[in-house]
Amino acid sequence: MLKTNREKLVKLSVQGKIHHPLGGSARITSEGTVVALPAIGGITYNVKVGDRVFGLVSDHIEPGVSIKNPDPSESDALNVFTCIGNKARVVSGKAEGAVGTVTGIHGGCEHVIIYFPDEVLEKLKINDEILVESCGQGMKIEGCEEIIVQNLDPDLLEHMDVQVTENGGLTVPVAGIIPSYLMGSGLGASHSYSGDYDLMTSDWAAIEENHLENLRFGDIVLIEDSDNTFGRGYLKGARAIGIVIHGDCIAHGHGPGITTVLVTKKPIIEGRLSEKANIADFVLSREY
Repeated sequence: MLKTNREKLVKLSVQGKIHHPLGGSARITSEGTVVALPAIGGITYNVKVGDRVFGLVSDHIEPGVSIKNPDPSESDALNVFTCIGNKARVVSGKAEGAVGTVTGIHGGCEHVIIYFPDEVLEKLKINDEILVESCGQGMKIEGCEEIIVQNLDPDLLEHMDVQVTENGGLTVPVAGIIPSYLMGSGLGASHSYSGDYDLMTSDWAAIEENHLENLRFGDIVLIEDSDNTFGRGYLKGARAIGIVIHGDCIAHGHGPGITTVLVTKKPIIEGRLSEKANIADFVLSREY
């Protein structure tokens, strides 16, 4: 069994409001075409974690519910302390008391993305308040001193079938393996303890060559030669495990967003391709 320092982690409340959708102005695609498409924020009723990220008529769409805190410093705390897999609870409005699960942290707009069942979505409205029981930052895996855990709930980690190797590395079930040259928007970030960065999709042939055309919201992926220990950038041999958190994008240098959760400067994280490498396997039924 995977051993961590979870008994020393602090569980802390952070809170935000359902944020009105953004992106109402026309947007320019990577081909120079002007379009108007549903984009980030709000309550997305028919896009779920576990659905395919490609083919939707949208831009950066976030599955489920998107929240933000209007105070900048409190928004920073919401985004940094919240981890994928954390429990979220509605604390105002007609759906008060309903429980969901965090599925992503989206940089730039500074949204936290949350899954709720359909019957809850029907009761929610813009500006309803949602409290997150944040826990996970500072987690360490015993025997893996060269690997940093970030943005990941300890209970979710235990359900990901992660195996420790003899060299202090990890083997992780993944839905896809991404070469670093396909990673775009978000590179150069000052830190990787919140937000995401994008798999670029303007070269569709490269997506198919790397067998990424069937990626889904919530897929666990391995990014090769990508250092996310202090920011986001290229480093030969570095490895990162991430989770797909938002949909495909029309802008050049953008695409499905990935929040990193297990990172190292060394080639000691291996991806094992698996059909059971999506957080929907746990989140939709909240089995943990």
